[in-house]
Amino acid sequence: MHVRTAMRRGLVTLAAAALAAGAGLLAAPAPASAAYSTVASFATSVNGDAADVHHPVTTSPHDPWPVVLLLQGANVDKANYARYAAKVAGYGFVVVVPNHFQVLFGQPGLYATGAQAGWTVTWAQTENVRAGSPLLGAIDPGTLLLLGHSFGGAAGLTLASGLCTPPFCTLPTPAPPQLKAAVFYGTNNTVPGTGINPPVVNTVPIALIQGGVDGIGSPVAGHATYAAIVSPPKLFVSVTGANHYGITDGQNPAGARPDLSPQTLGQTVGVETVARWTAYWLRAQLGDPVGQAWIHGIGDTLDANVTTESAY
Repeated sequence: MHVRTAMRRGLVTLAAAALAAGAGLLAAPAPASAAYSTVASFATSVNGDAADVHHPVTTSPHDPWPVVLLLQGANVDKANYARYAAKVAGYGFVVVVPNHFQVLFGQPGLYATGAQAGWTVTWAQTENVRAGSPLLGAIDPGTLLLLGHSFGGAAGLTLASGLCTPPFCTLPTPAPPQLKAAVFYGTNNTVPGTGINPPVVNTVPIALIQGGVDGIGSPVAGHATYAAIVSPPKLFVSVTGANHYGITDGQNPAGARPDLSPQTLGQTVGVETVARWTAYWLRAQLGDPVGQAWIHGIGDTLDANVTTESAY
């Protein structure tokens, strides 16, 4: 299903020219390829949390790269997002994936919190000037973008509304002013047992990417959450054949709740698909014409694994 405003229809007309302008960024007929062919990673600490950082490698001059924070799913270790994070980084981002431990619902484990957004901004400001950093002078600390999976996506949804409330924060924490856009996978705000989706009064553009056979975060609940997002631009991407762990390196990561709904889309293809739509949505919100062309119709035409709905 496609919801297209006049603005979107106009951008589709310009899409071919925009894609031609970004010839090095797209492979015909599909999928789109990343801007950087080489991505490296290193370990760091964000407010005491062990974290992995994925970033492009280039000797060419470039604008500073925006920082992307990935909030993990419940009890999904950061290592399980290595392929997805690296793919997103290849489109010109510094992707930070922390492990945040806390006791929640009486259980100790890996549970993301919205407070990590502010901590990541502080990390970016420090890392950008740290002698010996592989990212010395290469970070844009004034731009933060947010990703989330499952529980982490729910934490991100509250933060994208300008707030962070329990259980997704131990203390209510406003979103940092650097936050510009967000993408969440396998995420919904349906109140358990009610089928109710409270309005998402968002302060930044939000994209929801949903596995079509997700057995934990249902596609129905995901789409209802998309409908509850108050302020466009917003995007809903359904990935055919992907389940709740279509974003991770492998199915049913150790320690996490297993998805009993089998995934029919290849894991590698699924991760690449989710990463591609993630990266182009973020780039589009930052004004990149190639990202805008992909989001505004060309991607839907080229990518046989998705259907989308959007409002602008």
